[in-house]
Amino acid sequence: MSILIDSSTRVVVQGITGREGSFHTRRCIEYGTKVVAGVTPGRGGEKAEGVPVFNTVRQAVTETGANCGLIFVPAPFAADAMLEGTDAGLAVIVCITEGIPTQDMVMVKRQLQGSGVRLVGPNCPGVITPGQCKAGIMPGEVFTSGNVGVVSRSGTLVYEAVDQLTRLGIGQSTCVGAGGDPIVGTSLREALDLFEADPDTAAVVLVGEIGGSQEQEAAEFIRAKMTKPVVAFIAGSTAPPGRRMGHAGAIIAGDTGTARAKKEALAAAGATIVESPAAIGATMQRVVRERGLL
Repeated sequence: MSILIDSSTRVVVQGITGREGSFHTRRCIEYGTKVVAGVTPGRGGEKAEGVPVFNTVRQAVTETGANCGLIFVPAPFAADAMLEGTDAGLAVIVCITEGIPTQDMVMVKRQLQGSGVRLVGPNCPGVITPGQCKAGIMPGEVFTSGNVGVVSRSGTLVYEAVDQLTRLGIGQSTCVGAGGDPIVGTSLREALDLFEADPDTAAVVLVGEIGGSQEQEAAEFIRAKMTKPVVAFIAGSTAPPGRRMGHAGAIIAGDTGTARAKKEALAAAGATIVESPAAIGATMQRVVRERGLL
């Protein structure tokens, strides 16, 4: 089992003929992902990376049965790309694009309500279910199949946490890069909900960062409903006061956005807090051994 994507997922890449789209489409195919279609308006009938290109997502879905969208469309057009995928009936949409205006994402979130579509991102590395499907830009070679889920607001720390787990012989069920923007499709809490419902995920690594209140919302879910152990790391603890971090979502507004407030909330909810990113893997190894989950 897994969450969001698996070996049956059929991916359509929006923006497949662009430099980033074509490069990462090729990497996804090499990983074993079923990339069945691409979309670039005006390029229908062509092929890119051996994949048929369509003018619209609806055409791609109708002719290939695609059920997951992977978006590399430039920021000014990315909101329309997400809505087009929603209108075409895709079950999951992964948006890699960064720099999308916040107002655009407000509109997209409003349109997605009640649609049944699961959006991951934007400004994220994507989603990978090791050994089955990669919809994103992550380096597939560091991932291995197993029963620990990973969700992170930081793309780079997804790779770091997974590399540590893999080196310790701890495989992953699914890894989700939630994205670093103020408004994202799938929050940390929502990802935890999916992992909690997945019978083959035994524990979860959660990587948060300063800014916003996602970690406090995740902590409330852990306290109220999570039965599986969570190991959590919060990036940005040493950030100087007033310094703006790289992620648009990592902007502290009041005490709730601080690393201390987030760690306190997660610890109070029962999560195991890691103070250094270098200790994520070893901490999870200890936790799963204590619980008899390895």
